[in-house]
Amino acid sequence: MGKNSTRENVRVMIESFVREALAEDVGRGDLYALVEPSVSASAKIIAKSDGVVAGVKYINTLASLENFAITWFKNDSEHFVKGDTLATIEADSHTLLRCERTILDMLLHASSIATLTRKYVDIISPFGVKLLDTRKTRPLLRVFEKYATRTGGAVNHRMGLDDSLMIKDTHLKTIKNLKSYIVDARKVIPFTAKIEVEAESFEIAKEAFEADADIVMCDNMTPEQIREVVAYRDANHPHILLEASGNISLETIASYAESGVDAISSGSLIHQANWIDLSMKMD
Repeated sequence: MGKNSTRENVRVMIESFVREALAEDVGRGDLYALVEPSVSASAKIIAKSDGVVAGVKYINTLASLENFAITWFKNDSEHFVKGDTLATIEADSHTLLRCERTILDMLLHASSIATLTRKYVDIISPFGVKLLDTRKTRPLLRVFEKYATRTGGAVNHRMGLDDSLMIKDTHLKTIKNLKSYIVDARKVIPFTAKIEVEAESFEIAKEAFEADADIVMCDNMTPEQIREVVAYRDANHPHILLEASGNISLETIASYAESGVDAISSGSLIHQANWIDLSMKMD
């Protein structure tokens, strides 16, 4: 698939999402528009707390679909502080008021995730460790929420089960011989797909190394346990990547980052993101 085809697929996917988001809010029509005639209007989106912008790409799509003009003073990935004007909007009053909640919801949702993600990234960046998101996303919001983590500075992990083969503890219960399974898997999965094994102990990690997994995930291990796995990896299987995951918070992530792993994944980037405070004010 070429770049143009990929861009077109992304454009269609974003447009479909934005249409559905607006339709959910508008329902059968904005009752306000039944009473008041439409007039020229303008508004500002103002930050009432600090954060990182995410959602510009989606709101620009809404602007194109609904034919209103938006001027951004902060772009995706940029930091803002309380009191900043993020954007100005010009439209007829019916359009502006019909789209207001959809604009704010997309901007709030994405920016809140990006804001929390940036806090994690800032902590671990001195260690040269990648921050990964997970598949712990809200149903039907995976692409949108992973766009938000990426905007905040994270690297996307799997988008779905077809992305790479992750063998979790639940899978291991059904696999009799991990090494044989991985040999057979490489015969049928795409050549570019990686195989990752989740390990909850040093013994399982060692088995995954010897089975020649591409990535070993140290799941719910302490930083001390992970350092033991890192030392074994470095001495015996230096080509295999190591990921840490499981109950990692802003308070503990530095201790995992300095353990020697290549990446840290956390579902909390999304499910623990508290909404920042933004508002739209009519001129």
